[in-house]
Amino acid sequence: MEWGSESAAVRRHRIGGERRDGSAALRQPEREAPAQEPLADACGGGVRTRKRSAAGSAGASQAAGTGLSEARAALGLALYLLALRTLVQLSLQQLVLPGATGHHREFDARQARDYLEHITSIGPRTTGSPENEILTVRYLLEQIKLIEIQSNSLHKISVDVQRPTGSFSIDFLGGFTSYYDNITNVVVKLEPRDGAQHAVLANCHFDSVANSPGASDDAVSCSVMLEVLRVLSTSSEALRHAVIFLFNGAEENVLQASHGFITQHPWASLIRAFINLEAAGVGGKELVFQTGPENPWLVQAYVSAAKHPFASVVAQEVFQSGIIPSDTDFRIYRDFGNIPGIDLAFIENGYIYHTKYDTADRILTDSIQRAGDNILAVLKYLATSDMLVSSSKYQHGNMVFFDILGLFVIAYPSRVGSIINYMVVMAVVLYLGKKLLQPKHKTANYTKDFFCGLGITLISWFTSLVTVLIIAVFISLIGQSLSWYNHFYVSVCLYGTAAIAKIIFIHTLAKRFYYVNANDHYLGEVFFDISLFVHCGSLTVLTYQGLCSAFISAVWVAFPLLTKLCVHKDFKQHGAQGKFIAFYLLGMFVPYLYALYLIWAVFEMFTPILGRSGSEIPPDVVLASILAGCTMILSSYFINFIYLAKSTKKTMLTLTLVCTITFLLVCSGTFFPYSSNPASPKPKRVFLQHMTRTFHGLDGNVVKRDSGIWINGFDYTGMSHITPHVPEINDTIRAHCEENAPLCGFPWYLPVHFLIRKNWYLPAPEVSPRTLAHFKLISKEQTPWDSIKLTFEAIGPSHMSFYVRTHKGSTLSQWSLGNGTPVTSRGGDYFVFYSHGLQASAWQFWIEVQVLEEQPEGIVTVAIAAHYFSGEDKKSSQLDTLKEKFPDWTFPSAWVCTYDLFVF
Repeated sequence: MEWGSESAAVRRHRIGGERRDGSAALRQPEREAPAQEPLADACGGGVRTRKRSAAGSAGASQAAGTGLSEARAALGLALYLLALRTLVQLSLQQLVLPGATGHHREFDARQARDYLEHITSIGPRTTGSPENEILTVRYLLEQIKLIEIQSNSLHKISVDVQRPTGSFSIDFLGGFTSYYDNITNVVVKLEPRDGAQHAVLANCHFDSVANSPGASDDAVSCSVMLEVLRVLSTSSEALRHAVIFLFNGAEENVLQASHGFITQHPWASLIRAFINLEAAGVGGKELVFQTGPENPWLVQAYVSAAKHPFASVVAQEVFQSGIIPSDTDFRIYRDFGNIPGIDLAFIENGYIYHTKYDTADRILTDSIQRAGDNILAVLKYLATSDMLVSSSKYQHGNMVFFDILGLFVIAYPSRVGSIINYMVVMAVVLYLGKKLLQPKHKTANYTKDFFCGLGITLISWFTSLVTVLIIAVFISLIGQSLSWYNHFYVSVCLYGTAAIAKIIFIHTLAKRFYYVNANDHYLGEVFFDISLFVHCGSLTVLTYQGLCSAFISAVWVAFPLLTKLCVHKDFKQHGAQGKFIAFYLLGMFVPYLYALYLIWAVFEMFTPILGRSGSEIPPDVVLASILAGCTMILSSYFINFIYLAKSTKKTMLTLTLVCTITFLLVCSGTFFPYSSNPASPKPKRVFLQHMTRTFHGLDGNVVKRDSGIWINGFDYTGMSHITPHVPEINDTIRAHCEENAPLCGFPWYLPVHFLIRKNWYLPAPEVSPRTLAHFKLISKEQTPWDSIKLTFEAIGPSHMSFYVRTHKGSTLSQWSLGNGTPVTSRGGDYFVFYSHGLQASAWQFWIEVQVLEEQPEGIVTVAIAAHYFSGEDKKSSQLDTLKEKFPDWTFPSAWVCTYDLFVF
């Protein structure tokens, strides 16, 4: 670097170094003579020559002499992040804040637990089963009756058992249509003795998925609602508005019961807002992960009332992006009722969600208490609120909201957030503009070093991502996916260390071969500015896109900038000494603490989901990408320490060694993905369907009939871990797609065929349920508009799936389902999900096919699958025998089904 072209900042550092330690140059006679040193210019593409002068040598020597100790810097940063992580963990374990509810809690978690244990003792409660339709309903009505007897005379309680029938289409899971008949809702209205014209709704569901007691999803929420009903009804405080408690009996059937209530129940017209209680995990804190749409007053209500807040607009925007393959009744009330609401869910320990391990004993009493305290407080607030009456006046705008370690919630309108964000951006523009827009002879080197440093930073992040993806793909190809599923630290030691090592490596190369003679302190300042610039760019983009989660980037810009301005003078005078490091880390406390808080939530939700996300998405690739992204964020303001430190060799060696050892252990199969540990099970999910398939030709005759156990593993590893225990399940019995049949000719319960393409089909005897499904064509008629109308009738168990595929030259123009417009599933076929409660009538429906060109193979192929989820019909001796062979670290969910295909 030529002295004449150096910036003022570089000269100051070098001259200062020369004055403070002039003897350093004298001790290095070999560097006194000017030397020409060619260097490849990474930014200019050519070769530039940097002249080492005696002063330059002195400056370099001084910088080396006062550089950060590598060991101390690495250890200090590691301890700093560990301390922040510990603080986050402590806040998450503190479910109920001491003294937050006073000495005499109104909500009694012990009573709610009693409700929970009674409901779960009934067993799995699938829609249409006696356990769901009779036993659970009877228990709920008994408890509601007891509550009514104890209620205060100020209140009036009305109870209704609704059994709706209806149909709707939904774009969840690629799109399908739902039809329900005679399902069950238990509805309770608590209102002032003189009645009320407006109401707030509290919603839970008491049904469960097959073969799971459903304690967290969603019996605990119904137990909380029962106790909230008891407390409100016995209160001597009068309510201004009604509170409607909906205990719905068909949520697991893709939101059917909530649709039946909001579109058909007479009380639905009173509702102005709702609270939906759900679960994506078992216990812990219940997270507010959706609000609105718009209606910022609802967020304010939660902020004002909730005693143990836990809420994030980040979770809302992630969930509503569709990344998480899940949905709740929130969608129904929003889309079909046009009602704003709040969606809450337990998110911890999703490993046992929807499994046999979802039992009441795994839910802490403190989790029940905090949920009850929050729901009671928010419902009471809304039931006495003036805004509920005229909520439409307050519906416009979104809110930025986030809690601080569960202590309190910060919330403000998104428009205010945009103003704050742009003010922060302007502060950065002024800060960087002052450096970049000075006269050219003063800033030529700074500007060049800044933009080259920006390129180096982006290259380091890109190569870091590529590195971890290469490792993840290799791990997936050798069959060692999910090695971290039961040992999360493995992913950090494998992908996290690889990501940070690659970032350090790229910057070390830049420091050694590009920024050869530049002062370390100067480079530290340049790379701080680069990180600030990147986060500012992110803030600008997110704000422009209208995303409320842009507040995170604002935090990552504002606090570091303030820190830089506060420590700049000390850094300029004394360099990177202990005082500077302490104040620097203290200034970064808020953004890093909140980042770790959010990162915990991300991995708490996504890690279990990756164990049930199907066979097509490589989970290691997803997790490695997330870890790489987190590493980029967390390392951004620590990159400057690479340039301030004397060396990075030991750090890189340590990280590489940890990554290499972990990689070899993973490749050798040391880390088994699953666990049957009773205290913390992490089971592999497998679906077993013992079925008989019958294929009919155009003439109605049977052209093919077979029987077997259809096997679906719900994660990427397929059956590789199962085969050693159950040898008959191997690749020789891989299921083959029936190309001419909708959804490959298999009895899909939900249209998730695009997520699970690896199936196994083990031959087995025919099934013989006592209640056989019947399907027939009632009529076929030509319409005046030259289409063919086919009317069908189906009689069968509580759950059936209907599939349609039109042939070449035909289109499905309309049907009697949903809103009348057929909705295709992913892949082009049509999927109808059907369920009924007890004593349902025959299901009759029609489809209309527009025939453009007559085909000899017919105009349409239809199929119907009957799923037996309860009673003796769900079992078979072959299923029981096969299930017994499965190891205890699996959760095989099994049932009997039939599949019949017809061509018309």
